[in-house]
Amino acid sequence: MGFRLPGIRRASFTANKASSKVMDMPRGYVAVYVGEKMKRFVIPISYLNQPSFQDLLSQAEEEFGYDHPMGGLTIPCGEDVFLDITSRLHRS
Repeated sequence: MGFRLPGIRRASFTANKASSKVMDMPRGYVAVYVGEKMKRFVIPISYLNQPSFQDLLSQAEEEFGYDHPMGGLTIPCGEDVFLDITSRLHRS
């Protein structure tokens, strides 16, 4: 059984589907942008609760506040650092 939210129409939702990267997102994952070239990574939402990832989120808040330049969550660290942290989280 579904529910409806006032003001949201299915037609406008599907019209934006082709142009929106959000629609490519698997359920339970979030996109983040990392590094100088703002490379997009898709990570499990569960990583957001981990202490090592919380440190990255704190850095993002200090640098960007809640206004992220890519429109999504931007992590201010190098790709190598990010990949190291996420690979450790993946193994645990």
